[in-house]
Amino acid sequence: MLIGELSRRTGVGAHLLRYYEDQGLLEPGRGANGYREYGDDAILTVTQIRRLLEAGLSTEEIGFMLPCATGAAPELEPCPELLDTLRARLQGLDERIDTLTRSRQALHDYIDATERRVSQRYRQCEPTTPKPAPVRSHSSRFTRMQSGSDGD
Repeated sequence: MLIGELSRRTGVGAHLLRYYEDQGLLEPGRGANGYREYGDDAILTVTQIRRLLEAGLSTEEIGFMLPCATGAAPELEPCPELLDTLRARLQGLDERIDTLTRSRQALHDYIDATERRVSQRYRQCEPTTPKPAPVRSHSSRFTRMQSGSDGD
């Protein structure tokens, strides 16, 4: 099958398929016209690559592990150094998670401290509430004016 058909059947863009080829993960043959020709097994290989990428593995690691992969899941057959590679990747992820967790906590601390300072400044800057002026009733004066008496 040509690259366009493999792309349609796997949902992976042709540019990524060419990238996988550049990384040594896919090995198409070449037709008489020079076009890439993929066998039916390329569909399974692309599925395996995508799933291993989703697990956070690099294309270099996948290239090392792909010969150990069987099925679409893929299942990994015990190959030399396979567990070491997986454990090293997991350790790297754990370290990144720890770093992100510390960064997240630091951001929370900055937000909390800043919100406290805003609250303190707001209280310091609050004007004292002035006592309301006594309300004079204008209606009694209006009544006196109409009657001709202004109260003097």
